Amino acid sequence: MLRSVYLKTLRDYRIAILGWGIGMGLVIISPMASVATLISTPQARAALVALAAQFAWNAEPVATGTVGGYATFKIGIFIFLVGVWPLLAASRMLRGEEDRGSLDVLLSMPRTRARVALEKLAALWTALLAIGMIAGVLAYLGGVAFHGNFILLDGLLFGLDLALICAVIGCIALLISQFTHERGPAAGATGGLLIVFIVVDMVHRVVPNTEWVSRLSPIYYYNLSKPLIPSYGTSVGGMLVLLGLAVVLSGAAVWLFVRRDVGDVVRIPGLPLRAAIPSRALPTGDWSLRSVYARSLGMIAMPTFWWTLLIAGFAAWMVVVVEQMVGKLNDLLNSSSGSSPALGILKNIGGGGTALNSIFLGAMFELLPVLLMAFAVTQVSRWKTDEDEGRLEIILSTPQSRSKVLLGRFAALATAAVIVGVATLAATAGASALGGVKLDPTNLAEATLGMIPLGLSSASSGPT
Repeated sequence: MLRSVYLKTLRDYRIAILGWGIGMGLVIISPMASVATLISTPQARAALVALAAQFAWNAEPVATGTVGGYATFKIGIFIFLVGVWPLLAASRMLRGEEDRGSLDVLLSMPRTRARVALEKLAALWTALLAIGMIAGVLAYLGGVAFHGNFILLDGLLFGLDLALICAVIGCIALLISQFTHERGPAAGATGGLLIVFIVVDMVHRVVPNTEWVSRLSPIYYYNLSKPLIPSYGTSVGGMLVLLGLAVVLSGAAVWLFVRRDVGDVVRIPGLPLRAAIPSRALPTGDWSLRSVYARSLGMIAMPTFWWTLLIAGFAAWMVVVVEQMVGKLNDLLNSSSGSSPALGILKNIGGGGTALNSIFLGAMFELLPVLLMAFAVTQVSRWKTDEDEGRLEIILSTPQSRSKVLLGRFAALATAAVIVGVATLAATAGASALGGVKLDPTNLAEATLGMIPLGLSSASSGPT
C-alpha cells in the first residue's frame, strides 16, 4: 500500500470510507423502515403525498407514497452532510501537508508536483466512489427488506450521483485552498458555499418561475436524478454536468498548485498579498494551557459559537414562522372529525401532540439532532488531524496519559454540546414569548436538551 502516493492516500481514507459509507447507507434505510406505517391505507398514502407537497422546500416531493420516493424526500437536504468529509479531506490534501512540511519530503523523491497532486486527487475520487457504492448497496438492501420497487442498479446509480456531488464539493475546497495559507479557511469557505448552494437550489421549489436561479447551484443537477424512484429515473445530463464541474475545478486547482511556490498562495492581481500567519506559540500564562480540557475548550470556542448560532437560529426561526406555516397546513390537516390521515402522519413524524403548532414544531425539531451530530463529527475529526501532525505526541510527552487526554477532549466537546442545547432552549423560549406561540416548557426542554446525548453518541464512535 505504500508503493505509490495513490495507494498511501487511499489507505489513509479507509476508515472514512467505511464510516461515511455505512453511515449514509443507514441514513437512507431509516425512513424506509418507517414508511410502511405511514402508507398502511390508501387514505394514509394520499395524505402523505399531500403533506409532502407542503414541505417542497426540503426536497421535491416525487412518488412519496413509495419506499424509494419517501426515503428520497425524507432525507432531503440532509443527505449533503456527507459533503462535510470531502471538503475537509480536500482542503488538507495539499495545503494541510504543506502546513506540516510533509509535502516537502514527498517532493524530494523523483516525482513531479503534478503527479503527486493527481495521485492524491485520484485517491480522493476513489474514496468518494467507494463511499457512494457502499451507501448505494445498503440502500438496495433496505429496499429489499422493506419491499422497495428499485433494483441494485438503481441503488448503485444513487451512490454514483452522491459521489459526483461530493467530488464537486471536494474540488471546490481544493481550489480555494490554493488561495489560503491554511486549510481551515478553505474548509470554512467551502462549507459556507455548500449552504448557499442548498439555499439557491431551494429557490425554484418555493418561488415560481425561478428555476434559472437554481441552475446556478450544483445541488440542482444532483437532484435531477432520483434513482430510487424507478418512475423518475436518472438524469445522465445532470450527472455529466457534475462530472464536468469536478474535472474543471480539480484541473484548475492542480494547474494553480503546480505554478505557485510550495507553502505560498496564488496571488490575485489587484489585491494586497496577505502575509502568512506567524507562529502559533501561545504565552505561558494563557488560561487555556492549564489543562487538556481547558485547551480543548479554547480550541472549539469559535466553532461552537457558529454552530450555536446556526442551530439556535434555525430553531428560533421555526418558532417565529410556525403560525404562518400552520395557517397554510390547516386546510390539509384539519378535518371535521379531527382524524385526518395527514394529521396522523405529521404526528408520527413530530412525536405526537395535540396542538397543530406543537405537532409541526415537533416535526421540524427532528432536524436539530442531525445538526448537532454534524457539529460533533466535525470536531472529533480534528483529533485524528492532531495525531497525524504530531501535536498529540507533544501533549503525551508532558506527560499525560492517553485516557486523560481523550477524556479531557470529550469533556470539552460535551460542554460545547450542552452550550448548544441550552442556547437553543433559550432562543426558542425567547422566540416563543416574542411571537406569542404557546409551547409546553417541559416538551420544549426535552426537544432541545434531548439532542445532546445523540450528538455525544455520534462523537463517541471516534474520529474517521
